[in-house]
Amino acid sequence: MLQFKSLPVQTIHILCPLIVLIFALIAFVFDEQIADLLIYNRDLVTQGEYYRLLSGHFLHTNGNHFLLNGAAVILLWTLHGQYYQHQNYLIIFLTSAIVCGFGIHWYSLDISLYVGLSGILHGFFVWGALMDIKHKEKTGYLLLIGVILKIAHEQFYGASADVESFIESSVATDAHLFGAIGGLLAYIICYMIDKKKTR
Repeated sequence: MLQFKSLPVQTIHILCPLIVLIFALIAFVFDEQIADLLIYNRDLVTQGEYYRLLSGHFLHTNGNHFLLNGAAVILLWTLHGQYYQHQNYLIIFLTSAIVCGFGIHWYSLDISLYVGLSGILHGFFVWGALMDIKHKEKTGYLLLIGVILKIAHEQFYGASADVESFIESSVATDAHLFGAIGGLLAYIICYMIDKKKTR
């Protein structure tokens, strides 16, 4: 059973997830004022507003969507926060966000609008599972197999209707796939940086 004293509560482990939660909360509170400016909008990105490939991740469809993603940020921190450092968190976040954003823009042509952290969170999940495996934690294999099976199921059968009803929107399952690919790429980048440092 998870105990409070075992949680990674040092500043280096908790600061970045906290900043993500704060930005997402601010975006949620001021959604009506900023959504049109920040949302991923295919037409506007095509016209050159590329920042939307990143900014759209912080917006959410409703309070349930925000709470679901916020809870996932916290859950991932409880699972893998001991591996978080400012540099690697930024690498994972940006890599997953960029791969997810460009993946949707180039390959998911049916998606015209997109919001949410879930693609990025799948990147963190994959990265964390690979870190567990690296540190010889057997649960890492289970987590990795689990997220692969989840993504494969979504690709073949689509998202849960209950989740779509909960967030009052269709689930961009491709975002989960692209985010997970971003997490794998982030793991490789972090591994190469760590290897270079130890030389």
